[in-house]
Amino acid sequence: MFRSLFPRLLPSALLALVLAGPGAVRAALFELKPPPSPVKAELVAAEASVQPGRAFTVALRLDHQTPWHTYWKYAGTGYPTKLTWDLPPGWTAGPIQWPTPNKLVDAQGVITGNGYEGVLYLPVILTPPADLKAGDTVTLKAKAEWLMCLPDQCDPGEAQVALTRPVLAEPPAPDPAHGAAITATLAALPRDPGGWQVQAERAGKMVVLRLTAPPGANLPAPVRPWFFPDQEFVQFDKPQVFREEGPGVYAFALPLSPFADAGTKRLTGVLRTEGSWAATGGTPLTGLLIDTPLAEGSGLSVSIVNSATAESAVAVPVGGLAGTLVLAFFGGLILNLMPCVFPVLGIKILGFVHQAGADRRKVVGHGLAFTAGVLLSFWALAGALAALRQGGAQLGWGFQLQSPVFVFGLAVVMLGFALNLSGVFELGLGATAAGGGLSARQGLVGSFFTGVLATVVATPCSAPLVGTALGAALALPEGQSLLVFTVMGLGLSTPYLVLSAFPGAVKWLPRPGAWMETFKQLMAFPLYATTGYLVWVLGGQMGADGLLNAIFGLTAVAMAAWAYGRLAAPGSRPGRARFGVVTGLALLAFGGWLGWPRAAAPDAITWEPWSTERVAQLHAGGRTIYLDFTARWCATCQANKKLVFGSTEVRRAFHDRNVATLEADWTNQDPKIAAELARWGRAAVPFNLVWLPGESEPKPLPAVLTPGIVLEALGK
Repeated sequence: MFRSLFPRLLPSALLALVLAGPGAVRAALFELKPPPSPVKAELVAAEASVQPGRAFTVALRLDHQTPWHTYWKYAGTGYPTKLTWDLPPGWTAGPIQWPTPNKLVDAQGVITGNGYEGVLYLPVILTPPADLKAGDTVTLKAKAEWLMCLPDQCDPGEAQVALTRPVLAEPPAPDPAHGAAITATLAALPRDPGGWQVQAERAGKMVVLRLTAPPGANLPAPVRPWFFPDQEFVQFDKPQVFREEGPGVYAFALPLSPFADAGTKRLTGVLRTEGSWAATGGTPLTGLLIDTPLAEGSGLSVSIVNSATAESAVAVPVGGLAGTLVLAFFGGLILNLMPCVFPVLGIKILGFVHQAGADRRKVVGHGLAFTAGVLLSFWALAGALAALRQGGAQLGWGFQLQSPVFVFGLAVVMLGFALNLSGVFELGLGATAAGGGLSARQGLVGSFFTGVLATVVATPCSAPLVGTALGAALALPEGQSLLVFTVMGLGLSTPYLVLSAFPGAVKWLPRPGAWMETFKQLMAFPLYATTGYLVWVLGGQMGADGLLNAIFGLTAVAMAAWAYGRLAAPGSRPGRARFGVVTGLALLAFGGWLGWPRAAAPDAITWEPWSTERVAQLHAGGRTIYLDFTARWCATCQANKKLVFGSTEVRRAFHDRNVATLEADWTNQDPKIAAELARWGRAAVPFNLVWLPGESEPKPLPAVLTPGIVLEALGK
C-alpha cells in the first residue's frame, strides 16, 4: 500500500507553532533546527581495535522509536538503507549483510513493506591494508541514508557516522558495548538451506515453492512462514498460501507481481519462519536463503495454486474493481478537504465568484477545462508510475516530490502565484483560473492549469481511501489502473463540475465586490506557507547548503516578479514594459540557476564535530587536522565554505593527505567553543587552525580565506 512521502500537513504545523509561542516561531523561522529524528544512527564495531590486513566488522546501528520502521534491501514500498563510505586509502568495504526482515503491517492489517523495527544492526565487513602501522588510529566515516515510516507517513533520514579505532599488532578483543550484539546478528543472518531440498515452478499467475526436509532430520515444521522476494517478481503485499503436503514436505503458493519479468529464470529471496529452520539445540535460523531455478508449472502445482487463488479472492475489496473505483472516487472527493489542496481551492472559489451571473456555457466551460487539467495530470502520473515501476523503480503517490529539482520548481510556481495574489505583479486573474478581465480563451487556459496545479499539490496528501485505491491501482493491469486514476481525478474535480453545471449553485456564492481584493490577497498566505513547506522539504533533501541556495534563488524570483510588476504594469510605456519583461526574465533565470539543486561533489569534504579529546587523539595518531570554527549566521564562514572548501584543488589536497576535518559549530551558544576561541585570543568566527604532523602547535589562518592560503598552510 503506497504512502505519501511528504505527509506533514502545513496548517497543523503552523497551528502547533502558534500554540507553542513566540520562542518556537522564532526558532522555526530563523534557527531552522530540524526536529529530533525518530531513528538514531551510529557506526559501531564488533572489535575494540584494528589489526593490519585482518577483516574488521562494523555495523550501522539504527535505533527506531516505536512504531517507526526502516526497510530491507527489497523494500516493497520505500527504499532500503544505504551507506556511502569515506574510508582511508587502502581500505575496502563489503556490502551490507541484511538480517532477516519482518512484514510491515498497518493498523488495518495491510502489508506496507519489508523492513525492521526496534534496534537493528546492519553488519559490513571492512578490510584494512596490510601495511597499517601499529600504534596509529584510524577513522572510518560513512554517510547513512534511510527512509523511516509510520503506517501513514514517511520521512527520509540521513546521518554522517564515524568510528575511530586504534591499530594494534595483536588480534583484537571484542568491543564491550556492541561486540556481542553484532556477533549475534551475524550468527542469525539468513543462510543457505543446507540439507533442505528446494524446488520452484511457475504456474499461471502463481509461483509454487516446495521445500523437502533432509531424510531423518526431524526438523520442526515452519511457523507462520513468509517469503520475502529480493526483486520485483513475487508480490510482496499479497496473501501467500502455505500447506504441509506430507511429512517434512511444505509447499508455498506465491502470487506473481504484475511487473514480473517473464524471462526470470531463478526464484531468489528469504523464507522466514517464526520458529527455526535448523534442528533444536543449535543457533536458531529464522531466515532461509532461497536461490533456485524456476521451472515451468506441472500438474503437481494445481492443488496449492487453486487454494492460493481462493484465499487471494478473499483479500480483494468488496465489489472487486467496482469497489476499488468507489474508493477512488470518494478518495479524490475528500482530497478537496486536505490542507495541501486548500490554497488552490481558495483560488478556484474566487474564480467561480467572478463567473457568477455569466453566460452558462462559459461557466460550464471553465468547469470542464479545470476537470481536463485534473484528468490529464492524473493520467500523466499514472503513466509515469507504470513506466518507472516497469523499469524496477519502487515508487508511490507523490513520487515526483522525491526529486529536489521538481520540489524547487514547484516552490517557484507557488511563490509566483502568491506574489500575483498579493498584487506584486498582474497577469490577469485568468492566470490563476479566475477568468476575470481576460478573454474567454485565456480564462479557460487558466482554469485548465489550475486543475494541473490542484493535482500537483494534492500528491503530498493521502486522504482517507486514497491509499487503498492507489495500492490496488498499481497492482491492476494497465487499463484498469488507468481507470482507477481517472475516477480519482473525477472525484477531485466533482465539486467544481457541480458548481459550473448548475448556475443556481454558483449564485449561492457571495456576489462580486470590493471584498474580493481582500480575499484574493488573503489567499496568498497559504501559498506562501506552502512555499515555505516545500523549501523545508528541499532542505531535508539537499542539506543546509542546498537550503541556503534555494532561499537565495527564491529571493531572486521574487525580485523578478517585483521588477516586472513595477516596470511592465498596465499602462506603462512600451519601452518601459519591454525593459520590465527582459529584466524580469533575466532575474527569473538567475534565481532558477542560483537555487537549482545540485548533487554534492563525490569528494566533498565531510566534517565531524570538534572536541578537544578528538583533536588530541588525531594529533597523537599523526594525522593532519583542519579545524573550522563556524556558525550559520556568519556570512564570511559561508563564503569560505563556498569559495574555498568547494574548490576542486582544496578537496583533492584534503583527500590525498587524509586530512581530518573538524567543525566547531557556534550557531548556538556553546561555552566550550567560546572558551577554546578565548584560548587562542579570539572572540568571533570564522577562525581556522591547521595542525601538521609532528608540530606541537597549530597554524592559525586569517578570517577571509582563499584556496591558496589553505593549500599553503597544508604545505602544498
